[in-house]
Amino acid sequence: MATSAVPGAIAALLAVLRAAPALAEVNVIDGPPVGDMSDQDLLAVGWSPDGDTAAETVQDFAYAGARRRDEDFTIAGWIDTWSGDSDVSVCRLRAFELLAVVEDAIRATGPNPEAPTLNGAVQWAHLTRGVLHQSNTDQGIRAGLAFTVTCRARI
Repeated sequence: MATSAVPGAIAALLAVLRAAPALAEVNVIDGPPVGDMSDQDLLAVGWSPDGDTAAETVQDFAYAGARRRDEDFTIAGWIDTWSGDSDVSVCRLRAFELLAVVEDAIRATGPNPEAPTLNGAVQWAHLTRGVLHQSNTDQGIRAGLAFTVTCRARI
């Protein structure tokens, strides 16, 4: 019996996002970037530059008998975009376009009814938080968008 659904949920979220056609040109990575962050669009699952917390979890007994547990947890994510120029609105818009793809990828649809369960890894998952960051760098304007996917699992 697993002690947590977090590792499986992160792997499933990565698989769902990597399979999203709208993210085909986006570098979707597991955890923090290693080395060069020169990709125009980057999406990291299990990482945010705001801190080193990849996921947070709490558990409680699912019912009397203590055989099953409910686990509620959050998975951190980061979207990073840059255009190489000084137009803040272009990067900001692109960051929110990518966030919409994340949200759509984990929302139930006719062709993908299992999306909110991350293909069975959790009971449900949904996008619950976003924090926009904007900066002017020597490479032009960058927009970063920290996001949180909140999940519930029974273990």
